[in-house]
Amino acid sequence: MVSNAAIIPAPASYKRIMQSSFDNKPLDETEDIRILLHPWHIFQYNDWALRSDFELITTGRNSISLSDTNRFNQPQNIFIEEGAAIEHSILNASAGPIYIGKNAQVMEGCLIRGPFSLGNNALLKMGTKIYGATTLGPNCVGGGEIKNAVLFANSNKAHDGYLGDSVLGEWCNLGAGTSNSNVKNTGGNVQYIYNKEAAGIVAGNKAGLLMGDYSRAAINTSFNTGTIVGVCCNVFGEMPEKFVNNFSWGKERYIFEKVISDISNWKKMKGQQITEKEIALLQTIYNQQS
Repeated sequence: MVSNAAIIPAPASYKRIMQSSFDNKPLDETEDIRILLHPWHIFQYNDWALRSDFELITTGRNSISLSDTNRFNQPQNIFIEEGAAIEHSILNASAGPIYIGKNAQVMEGCLIRGPFSLGNNALLKMGTKIYGATTLGPNCVGGGEIKNAVLFANSNKAHDGYLGDSVLGEWCNLGAGTSNSNVKNTGGNVQYIYNKEAAGIVAGNKAGLLMGDYSRAAINTSFNTGTIVGVCCNVFGEMPEKFVNNFSWGKERYIFEKVISDISNWKKMKGQQITEKEIALLQTIYNQQS
């Protein structure tokens, strides 16, 4: 739920926003607008976006009731859409709102601390621990421990392991036991590197994994602080480098026909198909790196 992040500011606000970006600092929580100048702003601004969108989506509407198998507080900050199923879980909305989308499922034993959004038809597996500010988009699967992360539609972090201060694009998958670091052992600033030749850009002292669409990681993968994984990557082996280029198959280049075949297999698992438009777009990106 970051839909408000692209609002264009009034001219009087522009200087303040640009200065904040030059300082590599998120805008103050009291600001009423955000501009995404770097991809890590998605998780840095997500607390603000969740609170703004919760009010926008729920004002004047009635939530369905939680069953008495659950424990919860601040019910005015919890909104459950029709068809959602939540049993034997704890929902703490004292730190921020909690939104559960249509036909979403929260399995037994989940611990949810807002602000949090679970999209339509998404799933939290048993015993999942959610710290705000976290968003799981439509058809996502969440498991293990997730903190201040955004998963776009159809992505999975379904098993034990930690994901924090991170963003996964659409159709990503993290294998069982996969975790990321979001803080350096020194406690110092984390830098993201956009390519192997570029200088790093400071994102603050908490910054985790940024993964592009259609990328996947093998079981027990360990991602360092400030890691970028491009689109259509298959990550496996020892700890990945902090910049993994688009269309990487381990250390090799992903064969394009295999890329499309594998995406098709993953989409079939969720009853969907890859489109000709997607194939054409990916072919363009692939050819640009030839």
